[in-house]
Amino acid sequence: MIRTQELDHPTLSESGGVRYLHFGTEWIQGAMRIRKPSELFLAYTQQMMAWLLFLTPSKEDKLAILGLGAGSLLRYSLKHTPCQIDTVEWNPAVTSICQAYFRLPGNVRSHITHADAGLWVCDPQQRGQYLALMVDLYDGEAQGPVRDSLEFYQGCYRSLADQGIMTVNLFGSHHSFEHNIEHIRQAFKGRVLLLPEMDEGNQIVIAFKGSVLSLTTQELLDRAEHVQVKYEGLPAVRWARELLSQRSVEQLDV
Repeated sequence: MIRTQELDHPTLSESGGVRYLHFGTEWIQGAMRIRKPSELFLAYTQQMMAWLLFLTPSKEDKLAILGLGAGSLLRYSLKHTPCQIDTVEWNPAVTSICQAYFRLPGNVRSHITHADAGLWVCDPQQRGQYLALMVDLYDGEAQGPVRDSLEFYQGCYRSLADQGIMTVNLFGSHHSFEHNIEHIRQAFKGRVLLLPEMDEGNQIVIAFKGSVLSLTTQELLDRAEHVQVKYEGLPAVRWARELLSQRSVEQLDV
């Protein structure tokens, strides 16, 4: 699983008060509203925080982000959770450009490792460490995740704590979608939910480890209302309703 491709060269663009990260192509790898750097500007990055519908982070917990992008998830998580956050980024140039242009915060709770995420999740040191794992691994071509094997997702599963959740950014209309879903289902024993595909084509997968979470419709909606009030900019009630409509059940078991 050694990564051999050349490092992508990060580039910038700006429009309407928003700064975008690219890898030398038109594909957007991340974005930041310049006047509100901690905001999750792209809708799919908001959905990457959907694990908050089911788990409440504490200062004893750790989060992991695989793929720094423009640093949106890291900035948001540092502002809105008390957790220690480990970020894995393959390309040191991405970290440098985030520090220079995307207000990447220096924080004692944040640690960035430059490594192949596929190797990192298989390191025994990561086993059982993380409450939530947010996975967004794309190169300049943005043609499906660069890490998508069953072995990779099994490593993600092992990296989670006894009770943990992984969110993954996929492209619903891309040919890579089906085999990613199959590998995630195998690694997470079928405990998978999907949020609806976004206009941009992104579709977020939520995968669960640990004891089964059983929530009545009202419990899930109440929790979603709490998340929506507490965590700035997250349309959690809409997420909860979308998940419930897919199942058409009075109780959501995941």
